[in-house]
Amino acid sequence: MSPRPHRPARAALPPWIAHALRAQRGPVPWSAVARGALSAGPLLLAAVLADRTSLGVVAAIAAMLAGINDRPGSRRSSVKRLGAPALAGAAGLLVGTYAGDHAGPVALTAVLTGLGLLAGGISAVGPVASGAGTQLLVAAAIGAGMPLPEDGPARALAFLAGAGWLLTLRLALPTPGAMTGDFRFDGERDAVAGVYDAIAALLDAVGTGHATARRAALTAALDDAQDALDGPRLRRFASSAAERRLHGQYAAALPLAEAATALAWAGEPVGARAGEGPRRLAAAVRESTPTGPLPAPSRSAPALRALDDALLRAAEAFDRGAGRDLHTRRRGARDLLRTVLGAGGREYGLRVALCFGTSVALAQALHHTHWYGRHEHWYWLPATAVFLVKPDLGPLVSRVLCRAAGTVAGALLFAGFAAPLPRPAGLVALVAVCGALIPVATRHFAALTAVVTVLVLSLVMVGGEPQASVGRLVETLLACGIVLLVGHLPMPGERGGHVRARLATAADAAHAYLTHVLAERAGAGAPLGQDDDRAARWTLRREAYRTLAEARAASARAAAELPALARHTEGTGEVAALLERLVDTTTACAVHRDDTGRLDAGHRERLAELLDELAARRGRVGLPASPTPSAAPPEPSRAG
Repeated sequence: MSPRPHRPARAALPPWIAHALRAQRGPVPWSAVARGALSAGPLLLAAVLADRTSLGVVAAIAAMLAGINDRPGSRRSSVKRLGAPALAGAAGLLVGTYAGDHAGPVALTAVLTGLGLLAGGISAVGPVASGAGTQLLVAAAIGAGMPLPEDGPARALAFLAGAGWLLTLRLALPTPGAMTGDFRFDGERDAVAGVYDAIAALLDAVGTGHATARRAALTAALDDAQDALDGPRLRRFASSAAERRLHGQYAAALPLAEAATALAWAGEPVGARAGEGPRRLAAAVRESTPTGPLPAPSRSAPALRALDDALLRAAEAFDRGAGRDLHTRRRGARDLLRTVLGAGGREYGLRVALCFGTSVALAQALHHTHWYGRHEHWYWLPATAVFLVKPDLGPLVSRVLCRAAGTVAGALLFAGFAAPLPRPAGLVALVAVCGALIPVATRHFAALTAVVTVLVLSLVMVGGEPQASVGRLVETLLACGIVLLVGHLPMPGERGGHVRARLATAADAAHAYLTHVLAERAGAGAPLGQDDDRAARWTLRREAYRTLAEARAASARAAAELPALARHTEGTGEVAALLERLVDTTTACAVHRDDTGRLDAGHRERLAELLDELAARRGRVGLPASPTPSAAPPEPSRAG
């Protein structure tokens, strides 16, 4: 046979283009689609029938923003995920309304710029805080720029009613196909079962090239389960038998996850039998059934013996059905304030304030000069800038490209729909359809932008304004230019502060976990493997892996920026990967110590190598040095 002709390798796309083309995958969230269809459209229809169209527009906007935050998870976690941004949005609408009514253009710009500084700093706390900061600014721009007959309190109440309606649907409607047991906890059951599935998948991948990705998937599953179970409640602890059982099932997964991570670190395949037990536990959680007999893995190594012991304890926990501790570390007000005022919060706050303030100033100038028409809705420009400046939506250029493409597509779609549809019935139906599409469109920023553009243009037209597709497109392009310019401006302090702040937090958490494990094995008279020690260890382990996942995500987004921006965070991804190897090794050390009471030379040497490499790399990426525990403390006495 003649050899095949050589084909040149296809050139890889630059990261900032590849990210813009990447979309999330997964099954269609039909329950969220149903909630979206029942939220903004019916609210607007009820307001039109009651001759309160303007309040219906505000309520529909609030339902739309809540729909963007309506992600998979438990009902309890949705209260915080949807409720906190809604409260912030109502406050922003109130502030924006009064500022727009009583302040001139210069004073209004100053007020909204200060609000942007506050919202940007708060957004550095986490995803829920970021959503709250976004809705605060978007609602403030709408309150200041949307001409409505109602006063500020009426608008704020309408906003809360719209978001509250979607939250009510989220709490009241069961997830399809999840009616086993108490449907109130279907999201919690699915999240806990996902942990056991992730453990089984990791065990299947031990000794293969997929182990690292499966360990990261296990971390994500544990994070989701913690968030699902750790939501607001009237009582401090779980108050129902079903909830206590889920807490116990989650806690039982932690030693299994620890043993599976130690096996993945060792890298020796364990066979298909090892994953059967966690899979049966996952099925028992989903179906609310007894576990039945669990296949025991081989006990030929410390990590395998730990896995077998964890399976036995899990079976007991499933039968006993009691648990309280979710092994989470609570952050107090001082920790939150330190995050807001830290390097990440300052950098993000300054950029949000500058982008939002500049867009408000430009929108005010265009509004008063009537350069782009005489319509009164100038809020689109600053509201667009708010979404564009959010780093958790992807790299800067990717966000700009997706926003511009999505706005063009949405404006064209709306122009095609607006002409033949009857008014207002056809536009109300279009709002309902867009509300149903939002949960699917959130998988790609351009698709989400297109759906939101059609929905907002429909709301504006129902409110009495003529078609404004061209004006929205011009304002979107102006916002893109503002955010691109500000995103490349030098700022006070070191560039990439938000990535380094995440990485420093992860390094501190990894250091605390390692310190505890080394101190635990040499504890003064404490029984090895004592339950309190293990609970503290699992809490520190969860904190280390969670903060590392956040640092890796922030570093990956920064690496996908244009080279002019990406160079400021070069090397942070390697440090995050090194920290993950250190935490994996610490976990393997803890499991080996539980079984033998000591660390062998291989564990100590590996820890020393990682600590030395980490000390050498920290300075290269601008991280301060931290005290490092010795990798080889004195061996504890085995007497008694």
